[in-house]
Amino acid sequence: MSQMILFVCATGVATSTAVAEKVMEYCKDNGLDVNYSQTNVASLPNNTDGATLVVSTTKVPYELDIPVISGLPIITGIGEEKVLEEIVSILKSQA
Repeated sequence: MSQMILFVCATGVATSTAVAEKVMEYCKDNGLDVNYSQTNVASLPNNTDGATLVVSTTKVPYELDIPVISGLPIITGIGEEKVLEEIVSILKSQA
């Protein structure tokens, strides 16, 4: 069964798209079958159904039942590999 990552930014368009592209490529390179969706942070509480984890480029002011990972290192490039590895680790542990 395919897992789903929910990418979040302030608008649900700009930085979440850039992060989604890198994360999805990394997941594919690691043999993971993953789908994704994007949303803005204000809509997040109503959009987590079916999501395995959230990758956000903005602060998430909500308590969620799924892991939330900061996607900012993927934008800045500082600590990017560590975050990508953490995402893959979570996905593999939830498989």
